[in-house]
Amino acid sequence: MDERVAVLLKEKCSKDSFDKIALLKNEKLHKFIADYVELCEPDCVYVCDDSAEDKAFILNETIKNGEESRLAIEGHAIHFDGFNDQARDKNNTRYLFSSEKDLASGLNSIKKDEGIAELNVLFKGIMRGKTMYVLFSCLGPTGSEFSIPCIQLTDSSYVCHSEYVLYRRGYEQFKNIGGSDDFFRFIHSAGELENGVSKNVDKRRVYMDLDENIVYSINTQYAGNTCGLKKCALRLAIKKASEEGWLAEHMFLMGVHGPNNRKTYFTGAFPSACGKTSTSMLPGESIMGDDIAYLRKREDSLYAVNVESGIFGIIGDVSKKNDPRIWDVLTTPKEVIFCNVLVGEDNNPYWLGDGREIPDKGINYSGEWTKGKKDDKAKEISHAHKNARYTVKLEDLENVDSELNNPEGVKVQGIIYGGRDSSVNPPVQESFSWSHGIITMGASIESETTAATLGQEGVRKINPMSNLDFVSLPLGVYINNNLKIVHGIDERPKIFSVNYFQKDKNGKYLTGMEDKRVWVKWMELRVHGDVSAIETPTGNIPKYDDLKKLFMEVLNVEYSESQYCRQFKVRVDENLAKIERVKAFFEKASEVPEILFDELSEQKERLEKAMQEYGPCVEPMIFQNVVK
Repeated sequence: MDERVAVLLKEKCSKDSFDKIALLKNEKLHKFIADYVELCEPDCVYVCDDSAEDKAFILNETIKNGEESRLAIEGHAIHFDGFNDQARDKNNTRYLFSSEKDLASGLNSIKKDEGIAELNVLFKGIMRGKTMYVLFSCLGPTGSEFSIPCIQLTDSSYVCHSEYVLYRRGYEQFKNIGGSDDFFRFIHSAGELENGVSKNVDKRRVYMDLDENIVYSINTQYAGNTCGLKKCALRLAIKKASEEGWLAEHMFLMGVHGPNNRKTYFTGAFPSACGKTSTSMLPGESIMGDDIAYLRKREDSLYAVNVESGIFGIIGDVSKKNDPRIWDVLTTPKEVIFCNVLVGEDNNPYWLGDGREIPDKGINYSGEWTKGKKDDKAKEISHAHKNARYTVKLEDLENVDSELNNPEGVKVQGIIYGGRDSSVNPPVQESFSWSHGIITMGASIESETTAATLGQEGVRKINPMSNLDFVSLPLGVYINNNLKIVHGIDERPKIFSVNYFQKDKNGKYLTGMEDKRVWVKWMELRVHGDVSAIETPTGNIPKYDDLKKLFMEVLNVEYSESQYCRQFKVRVDENLAKIERVKAFFEKASEVPEILFDELSEQKERLEKAMQEYGPCVEPMIFQNVVK
């Protein structure tokens, strides 16, 4: 170990903590810790290895320093973020770029030297009077080709606790990599605290250096800004994957159970509020993850892992009826961190849509709360925040998949893309080919906003692969990476699109909330060739007789031919209008592969032919070409 580093660390670390760092023979790691000890000036440094003792220390710290409080049920804790620190800060989340080309890429960025100078001022002395915690984690299963070791420096024991729940331990992984510089680095400070929350949110910054694989986060506590291994690390991983020939995707990973004890693994990408988590948690199926997946090509197949080992989920509308498995974890003695919900006088948490009577008073993210409390703009403060969260371990779910921590990953045989779409796509369809699926279903994901999010309902937003916010390279390069990943693979995953939000002309939903259980079962059968399909201009759709049988088997309900015709008719005019929107979107993007426009043009030709023959809206029974 470098002499300067050793002197700095010995001054701040106990012998035990210093020895833990010294055991890791990695100069880049040592320098990273020492540089920020010198800059942030913590009173002491506590280094966590993978031991239960260190986790117990962190849990005690969260209570001692007031970042969390224990609730009535054993293992449950509450954390509050500041009133104005409840979500990802998109405006102040920026890339640090040196080149003029990168700065002009359209990504939210700042000149690297300017950003580093600003950060150095903000971080200077910010941990005086505090402990710096050093935490080692691993993205993906440990001991795997998917593994990415990570180190987090933070003055927040809550951040450490969250990462203990959400990620696999990584200290032993760092032992195994020796002097390699192939790891991600994260430095965070909650900054000055007032009443236990970050005071200077006007100076909140989340900056990412893609060249150095480092994320800086300051003056914030909200986990989406501070747990660097989540969406910040996804941005780092997307660039790394592009350079190395694999994919980092904003996808769930689940096992769908078919006939004769068969299990088929699907990934799926859905924008927010489009059914992503509810699909990954379907009754009768098994969940591997609800948020981020890494995909690699191996042995003529595509394999995937869940990057995480826990869930940082939106708690709104989780109830005993709607989400029985999550509800069980949230209401029994398990390790759970609740964020920004109401704590009633009974010391239990209450949240929006939980199906229970709201207490008259309690403590929430605004402090002491009573019904009718208003903010400084005279707006009533709800008892829980709409972005309130829960953090739980996947292994505590009854339906967790047995292969969650398999270092080899699982073989992906199906990919699902979905959005909130009232008028274009049918409930489920299969692509004609890999490129057709990636372009017309993945890259063309379009979702309608809700009044709850933007105040204006029905605004269509194109969100390629549901990853637009996190793509850290030219969009065309990212699309092309998805196209190329299956080169050389004969057994390619089938690609499907789903739509749970289709409406009739009166605004009434055409499908029920439970119907997705049927669509998933049909896709599983289709992957194995157990059912045939009908070819339409936009993709292959189920045959009526197959769906009728599945609705009875899965939901025990009758499925009528009239339902089928309403749901699966091809809305030619709506599809043609969407193609024009997608083309206009990608005409503004950089380095878009020509095949994208070719696939869209071919789809347009098929739709125009159908328009000429059958009109703007075509019943599914019209199409006779059956696909085996």
